[in-house]
Amino acid sequence: MTSSSPTGGSPRRPGPLAPEIADRLKRSADGLLPAIAQQYDTGEVLMLGWMDDEALHRTLTTGRCTYWSRSRREYWVKGDTSGHFQWVKSVALDCDADTVLVKVDQVGAACHTGTRTCFDTDVLLAEDTEDTEGAEDAAAADASGVGQ
Repeated sequence: MTSSSPTGGSPRRPGPLAPEIADRLKRSADGLLPAIAQQYDTGEVLMLGWMDDEALHRTLTTGRCTYWSRSRREYWVKGDTSGHFQWVKSVALDCDADTVLVKVDQVGAACHTGTRTCFDTDVLLAEDTEDTEGAEDAAAADASGVGQ
């Protein structure tokens, strides 16, 4: 679905987005907000996309995530071509109103590469789970008074 693009300089504010939301948003110079998609029931971070006012309006009113493709310069609804839908459960702004968190029920892969999440391929730092589990067990024992 092709539509006009966000413009550089002055952010685009189409009519459909409620003024009480549109007036709060802090957009980038090209009129966009980062939108983080997170699996609603597990907390798994799935992907990052971009939304302008129109994409956010469509997401809020259709129950399906709509993003602005910076490379194709058009709106896209997650799942329309891949079948990997994102059903919206909730939408929230961060404290600065410059990022959107969309909690979704992801059907299939979220990443365009076909993986569940865009953040599982190139892990730069990972916590050692063996040490973490031991620390959690010790903390639980301390909290319960066991071993004192």
